[in-house]
Amino acid sequence: MDIQLLLCLEDRAFRDEMPELKRFKRDLALCRGQITAVLASRRQPGTVLGLEGNKPLELRIRRRHRAVLYASDPAFLDAVLAEERGCRPLPLEPMTMLVFRHESLMEFSRESFAIIAQGKRAKAP
Repeated sequence: MDIQLLLCLEDRAFRDEMPELKRFKRDLALCRGQITAVLASRRQPGTVLGLEGNKPLELRIRRRHRAVLYASDPAFLDAVLAEERGCRPLPLEPMTMLVFRHESLMEFSRESFAIIAQGKRAKAP
């Protein structure tokens, strides 16, 4: 999925005081391709969306520091967090969206979403 399209859909959903997640999910369902993303909006900087689609996303949560860390490959987080204690994996099923809010980071919500999943196209010779 094109990142520009994804950002436009997020922008439409974050126009008002509260994000319109139903609209965002409805718009995503019309899209075709592959997706995994972590999104934030300048309009609502206290809300972050984590989308585990049909591409890898590794999330770790650190309650003591009120932090969520993410990478496309667990090896990246393993290397960075090798000396750290207290980070635990935050497993996600494919096609799941996590909604984090700054004021209550540890009380995130999980929502399912859909896209028209499509594998990567082979390049023409």
